[in-house]
Amino acid sequence: MTNTPASGSLSLSRDSGEPLGDQIVRLVAGRIEERLLRPGARMPSIRQFAATHGVSPFTVVASYDRLVAQGYLDSRRGAGFFVRERPQPARHVAAPGPSSTATLDIAWLVRNLFRQAPMQLSPGAGVLPADWLDGPAVANAMRSLSRQNSAGLLGYGAPQGFLPLRQQLQHKLLDIEVEAPPDNIVTTLGVTQALDLVAREFCRPGDTILVDDPAWFLMFGSFAALGLNVVGVRRLADGPDLEQLAELAALYHPRLFVINSVLHNPSSSSLSAAKAYGLLRLAERFDFTVVEDDIYADLHPGGATRLAALDGLERVVYLGGFSKSMAPNLRVGFIATSQERAQRLADRKMLCTLSTSDIGERVVYKILSEGLYRKHLDRVRGRLDAARPKALRQLEALGLRPDPAPSAGMFVWVDAGRDTNAVAARAMREELLLAPGSLFSPKQLASTHMRLNVAALQDAGTIRLLERALAA
Repeated sequence: MTNTPASGSLSLSRDSGEPLGDQIVRLVAGRIEERLLRPGARMPSIRQFAATHGVSPFTVVASYDRLVAQGYLDSRRGAGFFVRERPQPARHVAAPGPSSTATLDIAWLVRNLFRQAPMQLSPGAGVLPADWLDGPAVANAMRSLSRQNSAGLLGYGAPQGFLPLRQQLQHKLLDIEVEAPPDNIVTTLGVTQALDLVAREFCRPGDTILVDDPAWFLMFGSFAALGLNVVGVRRLADGPDLEQLAELAALYHPRLFVINSVLHNPSSSSLSAAKAYGLLRLAERFDFTVVEDDIYADLHPGGATRLAALDGLERVVYLGGFSKSMAPNLRVGFIATSQERAQRLADRKMLCTLSTSDIGERVVYKILSEGLYRKHLDRVRGRLDAARPKALRQLEALGLRPDPAPSAGMFVWVDAGRDTNAVAARAMREELLLAPGSLFSPKQLASTHMRLNVAALQDAGTIRLLERALAA
């Protein structure tokens, strides 16, 4: 190891618009990666570097610290900064797509939804494209938070959630005739955590939970991991098959029934008023609680029937969130229920995670309270309404029949007339992510259906790849 300071002047530009600190980090890192600065070489002292390049010592300190954080330099107390030995990057080998005979399960879809490798064509995804979301509003809210007193951002949040957000949610829920004071609301890390908390609160291993069939696939695995028996209730265009629901309730004595009343995932259908009243009568008759997952609520144009509004949060637990309409990365959801249940759920949440992110909840509060969210939703619903007819025409031209045809929301549930596991496997080999129907049923049986996102079907290349996957 040499003790000779690494030499050579860097070409810094004061006219490029790039901050000097950024230039120093980029140029030094480049020399290290090109092996022009060898491992163990001693960097010039802060004072020497500043004098050689005509920059402030503070700029050099900040640059060296960033290079340490990024793994390019080591800082040795009393000795200075030294070039660090960097591991050679492992050669990336792309994971092969599944073959036509591979088993496509929930983990397969979730793993591919969260792949870090570029995959732009994802008509099987359950979120809106990033450029449909209001990134500037989120960025502005975060900048506003950064200008506030930092003391409020550094500690734990309240277990029940950021109070101003819960107060804002009270006003928001009144728009759909659900009365929920702040003490009746608990914030969560999205609806995923909300479902987990509610299942843990109401159920014990061996209990039965009823769900829509088809329904959101992730909760099947989550409930099964808790030792619960997950049983599907056939979903029709106007809600669950109440005759089958009564039969299953009599047979299994379920603790919960989880349902999307509005813009059901995957069909985008909504509950009729008649079905809503019938469902609540069955819940009372067979003594089970209804969990109303309303995560897609804000994509509906209005006027839909909510079970929580009819029931007054007595036998209904209402779930909502902003991952589908505002930003998936914020992970802000909530539970509205009776005050007694809300306190128990807040205690359970505290035992699991202490609290949720106060920062994310403050961002959501700011966007909601300043009226930006309503305008954003108007734009998103308008784009979906414009995209849906075109997507339906293209799908029908490919022989894909909507079942039923949606009038709102982002999803269309289509019947392909063939095993969609095989279609999804062929599509994945061309980096086209589809969501086969087998994943949306608790039994995971082969299906001719699949869920498609109309917002992701606007690109002609996506349609061509879909056609190829269907024709093979």
